Amino acid sequence: MTAVLLALALLFLQLSLLAFGGGVTILPEMQRQVVEVHHWMTAQEFGALYALAQAAPGPNMMVVPLVGWHVAGWPGLLVSSLAKFGPSSLLTGLVFRLWERFKDRPWRRMVQAGLVPVTAGLVASSALVMTEAAAQDWRLAVIALAAAAATLATRLHPLWVLAAGALAGLVAGGG
Repeated sequence: MTAVLLALALLFLQLSLLAFGGGVTILPEMQRQVVEVHHWMTAQEFGALYALAQAAPGPNMMVVPLVGWHVAGWPGLLVSSLAKFGPSSLLTGLVFRLWERFKDRPWRRMVQAGLVPVTAGLVASSALVMTEAAAQDWRLAVIALAAAAATLATRLHPLWVLAAGALAGLVAGGG
């Protein structure tokens, strides 16, 4: 159990410092580590935990404590949460102070402009990884595409899209 907790701590410590542009940007690496490297769960189980975390109120990285809990119970939940949220929170506080000191510098605007496409690419990669894990047959892939289209084309609340997707999955026989 100690080895598992140490592995959780090291994994989420690394991910904490890589989560540039928001927590969603680390989902592909989190899924790869949890599913393919450590074999703590299947891609479908990871996708289900992520969906549960997104449906619950709170930050979008609620999947981290759920992964820790799935792997090692309450100690895993605590270790994964502290390792993921602690270092990045401290680093953000330090960097913010420095960033504010250089608010009038031209290089700061260039750095910010350059980071926008990087962040967009990381978020798109996360969406692709989660869709591949969730869409196990053509019917579920169609539901995922329809949900993405509805989200992009309308102002529907994501919970309505999630509920419609769940209902469509039940009707299509994917659930």
